[in-house]
Amino acid sequence: MAIKSTADKVATIVQGYTLDGPTIELGAAIVDGELHKEASVRLPLAMMNRHGLVAGATGTGKTVTLHMMAEQLSTAGVPVFLADIKGDLSGLATAATGTEKLLARTESIGQAWSGRTFPVEFLALGGDGKGIPVRATITSFGPILLSRILDLNETQESSLQLVFHFADKKDLELIDLKDLRAVIQFLTSAEGKDELEELGGLSKATAGVILRELITLEAQGMEKFFGEPEFDTAELLRTAPDGRGVVSCLELPTLQTKPMLFSTFLMWLLADLFEDLPEAGDLDKPKLVFFLDEAHLLFNGASKAFLDAITSTVRLIRSKGVGIFFVTQTPKDVPADVLGQLANRVQHALRAYTPEDAKALRATVSTFPTSDYDLEETLTTAGIGEAVITVLNEKGAPTPVALTRLRAPESVMGPSTDELISSTVAASALLPKYGTAVDNISAYEKIAAAGGDRTGAAPTGPAAGTAHHGGARDSGSQESAQGGGLDPRAIDAEARRIEEEILGRPSSRPAPAPRMPDDDNVSERRAPQPAQPPAGGGGGIGGELAGALGGGLQSMARSLGTQLGRELLRGVFGTSSKRRRR
Repeated sequence: MAIKSTADKVATIVQGYTLDGPTIELGAAIVDGELHKEASVRLPLAMMNRHGLVAGATGTGKTVTLHMMAEQLSTAGVPVFLADIKGDLSGLATAATGTEKLLARTESIGQAWSGRTFPVEFLALGGDGKGIPVRATITSFGPILLSRILDLNETQESSLQLVFHFADKKDLELIDLKDLRAVIQFLTSAEGKDELEELGGLSKATAGVILRELITLEAQGMEKFFGEPEFDTAELLRTAPDGRGVVSCLELPTLQTKPMLFSTFLMWLLADLFEDLPEAGDLDKPKLVFFLDEAHLLFNGASKAFLDAITSTVRLIRSKGVGIFFVTQTPKDVPADVLGQLANRVQHALRAYTPEDAKALRATVSTFPTSDYDLEETLTTAGIGEAVITVLNEKGAPTPVALTRLRAPESVMGPSTDELISSTVAASALLPKYGTAVDNISAYEKIAAAGGDRTGAAPTGPAAGTAHHGGARDSGSQESAQGGGLDPRAIDAEARRIEEEILGRPSSRPAPAPRMPDDDNVSERRAPQPAQPPAGGGGGIGGELAGALGGGLQSMARSLGTQLGRELLRGVFGTSSKRRRR
């Protein structure tokens, strides 16, 4: 194979990045150690909803890169969401001052630089900071995302879903943590005993574990993140009066103490957008570009169900006109199923100080198209503000790999002053809408009015204390098995069949375990339980299925009805926005 000359390599890059439509200018290519400002590297706006990855070791310039991209997206009329973890991105609201060194750099890459400000909306999670408070109601947040914050196991997560179902059925609004706590305490009280038994799969021990986790969450001061007024994610899609996209900058001053809350709240924002935005198809430019900084926090310790939900959201939200860029240190921080959907790559330098680093470097190189660069060497020698780039062109094909010296932001690369942030927040049109928390009548007040205050301490006792370590799983399994005199495998098989028939897709229920030789003896030792009619006439999907199938399958039908209700009424994460509940 003939060795290409520098001129041929430059020509390949020039041709690969010559695009017809509007683009984001990323910088100029470096070939054989020399900068070529005529070889501009750019990203088509129409391809930004194919998602992307901005990766690199600490201190290599990732934050500056997304800062620069956010500026150009705003200029192009595309709204942007940023999570401001270090506080540096608030500088978007302040024009930068050109220094001799900065102007020499911008001139070298052919960038016509001038200091500018951009329309920024400062947000703060739960009002924990200077921005507009971003809150979610417990009902909207949903049981799956809440289970992740509470660090529940799969059995406890299923039980929490039953609690949500009960609250929905009884018109008990779950607005904040005290509402959910009141509902669980009611179910574990003497007055709620019958309701608890009707739910079938929820044991008192598991309810006690969930209740204590909620109390712990409140003790850590996290109750302020849940409540009303709930933030409408449509606010993220706004443009300024001059047509530029608004940059929504979410301040996270206490990230280190609440990493799970931070990452899960970001997924709630995305899930809410996904459920409410209409299908848009291929657009000339995205409706929103969402930068997920510190992406590894999203995936660390995540359950398979949670990862599957993330993968589905990333795959499907593209058709809603939303682009997602994950920002992290190495591509291995992102699961393979998600990484495979990130078509636009901006890879800053990596370090290879340890065998694990070297392995990660080789894995990163393997994800790039064949190129004229020795990528192992290039990725370990790239300077600050340089990155290896490949994106999708307007035809959906990968562009040539190019080591690129990146453009400089035109606003301050650091925090804006506290005075500017405070004045921007005070003048925001969102402040009257979200600035003051309200506490409307909801489940807590309804339960207290109906039967006195049930908001005391969590249930105690050996069963409750051991449930988190497996007791709840065993209790739940035993209760399910004793729900009737039928073989549990037959019940589960029938549940799978009905689910597939109603939903028109393969069942999500696990396949039944193979029958063991002594199973018949075990079944004989269980005392058959007489079927009981569901309270209140057995309304809803579960009640209708129970009536159709007969008393012997009532427990299964009720459980199936709960599952179908969640799938039909809630999104992929179990979320339910205020707009969908109207």
